[in-house]
Amino acid sequence: MKKLYTLITAVFLTASAFAQAPEKMSYQAVVRDAGNTLATSQAVGMQLSILQGSVTGTAVYVETQTPTTNINGLVSIEIGSGTVVSGTFNAIDWSNGPYFIKTETDPTGGTAYTITGTSELMSVPYALHANTADSIISGVSITETDPVFGASIANGITALDTANWNNHTVDTDTQLDSAEVANLGYNAGGITIEVDGSVTNEIQDLQISGTNLTITNNGTASTIDLSPYLDNTDTQLDETAVDAFVSNNGYLTTEVDGSITNEIQSISRTGTTVTLTNGGTFTDSVNTYTAGTGIDISASNVISTTSDSPLAIGDSYQGGIIFWLDASGQHGLIATTADQSLGIKWHNGTSRYTGTTGDGLYAGAMNTAMIVATQMADNQTGSFAAKICADYSTTVSGITFGDWYLPSKYELNLLYLQKTAVGGFGNYYWSSTEGDNSNAWAHDFINNFQIFTTKVSALSVRAIRAF
Repeated sequence: MKKLYTLITAVFLTASAFAQAPEKMSYQAVVRDAGNTLATSQAVGMQLSILQGSVTGTAVYVETQTPTTNINGLVSIEIGSGTVVSGTFNAIDWSNGPYFIKTETDPTGGTAYTITGTSELMSVPYALHANTADSIISGVSITETDPVFGASIANGITALDTANWNNHTVDTDTQLDSAEVANLGYNAGGITIEVDGSVTNEIQDLQISGTNLTITNNGTASTIDLSPYLDNTDTQLDETAVDAFVSNNGYLTTEVDGSITNEIQSISRTGTTVTLTNGGTFTDSVNTYTAGTGIDISASNVISTTSDSPLAIGDSYQGGIIFWLDASGQHGLIATTADQSLGIKWHNGTSRYTGTTGDGLYAGAMNTAMIVATQMADNQTGSFAAKICADYSTTVSGITFGDWYLPSKYELNLLYLQKTAVGGFGNYYWSSTEGDNSNAWAHDFINNFQIFTTKVSALSVRAIRAF
């Protein structure tokens, strides 16, 4: 019967940077069949591609290899040392990223690739980029020539450009095309179109429609009613004043009756501040606005919020309950609604060192993957704390969330601090943080202390995931 194979998600990419950086990268993966059995000590066929720009980008380098898995189902190769299909590995311009690695695997050792995965390369290749820079300057004499100012782009910088320089921190997008850069310069440091899929880091729009000033800022739409500023008392309007009233959405921009208490004279924006120049004061349901006062439209001062309710500790979300949020309030950690076990061992029949000493935020995910990859060799049908977390999944509104893991010692303490908001806890709970070959860390949820205990202890397990 034909078996389906999968690659476990503990993948490591490394590159060294010494006096001379090697033109290759290390890659590791664990191969399992559909029954979760390790594919041990067998040849597998692999095709590896370096993609530029996106997960579907152009392949700038492709190679094939036929490595052999070890007794733990682990395959280890060096990208850049295989049989080249196309491209040149040491000619890749790592500064012109982002780059992604695509792996295609035939677990039978041939080229009928049935397993495919793509992930982004982060900082590793830049050691190779540094090596390129070193090769450019080593032994080469570079003659510097100053540009002619009149022929450079600096010749076109205006006072408005320089005034806007200090406002660039409004936005954190790092992939701007030329049109967006131009837009950034003349919108006081705020981007008015979405470019990175996130609406939490930019002023996107500032519009006046009729008497409403609408600000879309940091993902939140806010509206200020300007009707209290309208001049409805002038009785001696000449033709010019009437035209101004109509063409400016129902308000006057010049003084016509000798009073400055009843009209908007101007609306201006500098950086993240909108200033309404008028003669009086009005109060909406939240704030009071006074003549000449700047309204700060940064993230902490939005008005008349109409966006979805913010996330909070204790909310049911993505199949679990939120127990920690980062500063943005949009990302954090979720715990399952109930324990995955009321008593299970940390190890899988053998007290061995797994190297999972990671602690802190999100460290539990890597710990869990390493524990499962190492301990499944001890008993392929066994069940243990990390594995029942890795195997857990839940479906909400047609979306299945399967990236649950055993929390690190630090994450387990965060969960304890919100045990009332999450609910359903017993006494002792395993973390994924290892102490040595025989012991691991756990947390007493009754008396609030962390203990260093033997891996054969049968403790409770509560899985978590990041979002």
